Amino acid sequence: MTPDPAESPSEGPPPSEDRSRGDRPGDDAGADASHGGPGEASPPAERAESPQAAEPAGTPESEASPAPAASAAAAPPPGATPSTATTRSAESPPPVSGWRRFFRLTLPGCWGALILACLSFTPSLLPRGGVLQGLICGISAAIGYGLGVVLAFIWRAFADRGPRRAARTSWYVLLVCAVLLFGLFFALGQYWQHEIRQLMGVTDFNVHTAVACPFAAALVFWLLLFAGRGIRGVYRWVARLLGRWIGERAATAVGWLLVAGLVWSAFTGLLLNGLVTAANESFSVRDTQTPEGVHQPETSLRSGGPDSLVPWNSLGREGRAFIGSGPTERDIGAFTHRPAQEPIRAYAGLVTSDDTETRAARAVADLKRAGGFERENLLVTTTTGSGWVDPAAVDTFEYLSDGDSATVAIQYSYLPSWLSYLVDQSKARAAGRELFDAVYDTWSKLPQDQRPRLFVAGESLGSFGGEAAFSGEYDLRNRTAGALFAGPPNFNTLFREFSDHREAGSPEIEPVYKEGRTVRFTDDPATGMPPKDRPWDGTRVLYLMHPSDPIVWWSPSLALSEPDWIGQAPGGDVLEEMVWLPFVTFWQITADLPFSTGVPDGHGHKYKAAYVEGWNAVMRPTGFTTQDLDRLEDIIWPGR
Repeated sequence: MTPDPAESPSEGPPPSEDRSRGDRPGDDAGADASHGGPGEASPPAERAESPQAAEPAGTPESEASPAPAASAAAAPPPGATPSTATTRSAESPPPVSGWRRFFRLTLPGCWGALILACLSFTPSLLPRGGVLQGLICGISAAIGYGLGVVLAFIWRAFADRGPRRAARTSWYVLLVCAVLLFGLFFALGQYWQHEIRQLMGVTDFNVHTAVACPFAAALVFWLLLFAGRGIRGVYRWVARLLGRWIGERAATAVGWLLVAGLVWSAFTGLLLNGLVTAANESFSVRDTQTPEGVHQPETSLRSGGPDSLVPWNSLGREGRAFIGSGPTERDIGAFTHRPAQEPIRAYAGLVTSDDTETRAARAVADLKRAGGFERENLLVTTTTGSGWVDPAAVDTFEYLSDGDSATVAIQYSYLPSWLSYLVDQSKARAAGRELFDAVYDTWSKLPQDQRPRLFVAGESLGSFGGEAAFSGEYDLRNRTAGALFAGPPNFNTLFREFSDHREAGSPEIEPVYKEGRTVRFTDDPATGMPPKDRPWDGTRVLYLMHPSDPIVWWSPSLALSEPDWIGQAPGGDVLEEMVWLPFVTFWQITADLPFSTGVPDGHGHKYKAAYVEGWNAVMRPTGFTTQDLDRLEDIIWPGR
């Protein structure tokens, strides 16, 4: 059969002859040609000349378009003219030009986009601003559109027919439902966000960003849709090119594989590696700076000071901040009203050595030079991101030990925490393992009665590195006097082992592992660590984790499976209305990650004041009353 003269050469044969292209998974362009938008009508010539103009708009294409052979054999109806023969060959409207097709939408896809866009307003862990909510809504709508197209394709495959034009009434129904449902869920979303802000004591609210939410969502949706259709266009071009040498099905399969591989390589190789390289260069320059108010120490008890084995200019920005701050002997004595010592701090930056093992050895050598192994308490802490050590964790440790303490850490990256969280996991693991092993090698050679109490700490990615030196509960119990891990990422090996093998009946937000004999979990150590009725002797390992901390709960598995922490009773700062939704919940928690510290202390990824009660439980110091701990919380986190 010859092509319709009205078609452009680049548009191929009419839909009735190229049904396979419109039936490919994710191929909504074929559906675009038969799922016109509201108000779309057939061309005047077709309405005037073709008897099919009287057929309902929803007539299946397979019924309205007989095979070419059958059309040729069938006698023309009375009154038919040669000019109408081509018109009767297909019910679908004339093919749409390339740019118009780029903006066309399918009815199943729009329903999917509407449903997921509405569900994106359901609450997650943290309060969201209007622009962030628009981002989540747009991503969810794009995913819903793709799911709608794919499900429509699968249904047509089982029905053994091609796509058909949607009735104009169906588009009107969609439009009415979109206005009503989106308006309802938008209002509910504002109410849920207000409730979350109330739970966390957040008072900031910007009505302008709330109004901008639908517009931001629309922009994100169209950008993602255009990106997807651009990729699909590349696939079609590759498939047509391959079709010159191999069969159509083989060209289709190979084309998808090639394009998928190209997109994956571009994202992980060109884009991701380029972003990491650019960020690494940018933050390496920042690493040469010194924070305001920080000065090189004049005491030999700190790295970078007199006689130090680690030069001051090699510590890095965060290393200099760590070494040049913290409580002094006078500060600690003023708090305890007892004799105190000047705490020891040792640190090695990235510039110190390119090799992690050598860097750890240099830090431990400087620790030994300063007399760190002669103190009562020794802390090995793994940094986060660019070498940052949470001052609240180390300062509290030093106050509760009357300054009779030493702390050692090393830097393993230039990148900030959120980016290191994605790309520097292996470096964090190596840093935690090498540093502890170097400390333990020296510590274990000391006479038992001369060894300091050995503690381990880490927050966020630092907890991941801190765990890396140990094989399990017994290893932690045998080689340390205690450990305090705050905000552990969901991929932490030991954290997942302890949580996944918790006692039956204990919730995931506060699991009980082996009767709590060594490892315990809490969101507020001031209220106790379950199980409260069982002894906690010997080494104490404590995990601090808030129910609203997205870093603790984020996992790729959220996209397709419901975690226990959502199905069970929520924590004190999580709404009961929060439910798990495929794809939607994953993007909601993902969007919460960059803002995990933008909430008041005690929520999200903020653990400042909790370190006081946490270290008090792990270290078990003597001579501190409840009032003393309250005063220390005010020192560690003033104005909380």
